[in-house]
Amino acid sequence: MKPTAILNIGKAGMMALTVLMMATHIHAEVRSKSHDLIVMEPRDLPEQAQTPGNSFFLYQDDNFNTYLYVEQQQGARLSVFDVTDPAKIKLVSSTALTVPGAYDFVRPLDGHAEMIRFRDNKGVAVLDLRKAKNPTFKIVSTLSDPGATEALGESGFLIVNEPHDYVRAIPRDYQVVDIATPSDPTVLATVKQVKHTVVNRDTGTTFLLGIDGLTIVRRTRVEEDYRIQLITRNSN
Repeated sequence: MKPTAILNIGKAGMMALTVLMMATHIHAEVRSKSHDLIVMEPRDLPEQAQTPGNSFFLYQDDNFNTYLYVEQQQGARLSVFDVTDPAKIKLVSSTALTVPGAYDFVRPLDGHAEMIRFRDNKGVAVLDLRKAKNPTFKIVSTLSDPGATEALGESGFLIVNEPHDYVRAIPRDYQVVDIATPSDPTVLATVKQVKHTVVNRDTGTTFLLGIDGLTIVRRTRVEEDYRIQLITRNSN
């Protein structure tokens, strides 16, 4: 066989492989009959989204960019995803941390920070969000037995010297059900052992943190309405 023929076959094979990979990716996204609901499973997202975690929260910066912060590997890693456009989720940073253990995101502070509590009464910390893509983790020197916290406006908090009664999240299975045709409801996906959920009200996006990592349920009509709002806001 001539070298050119072999080359052409090779190119055809590569093209076929590319088409197959694209088709596989498209098939992975589960869509409702009306296309109003789209389920993006961990395999549809950046690789780091396939790592399960214990806690997460959403933050929107002053430029209306929205980020999802996910605690992973029992606190040893913090991953940050840009979820401003739910159709184009991007990993912007994944940072290894030296911390006492797993932790939970407790409450916003000062509009540009988040309070963190370590489990098993191991203290508290503050996540500085002024550089939203690369936040800074600061452990606070506190009482030997930090318990309940009380807010002092948005810029501070009190810590009470008492054992903290931590309530562990109970993993539950969630199903996404399409009722666009009420006479024929369809289960689009089952998300296993979900520990936490959070909703971006602007885009209508629901984030679920399960045993397989991050699952996202999109609502395309809400996304489109929000895009129009942003265009209108920027044009004024």
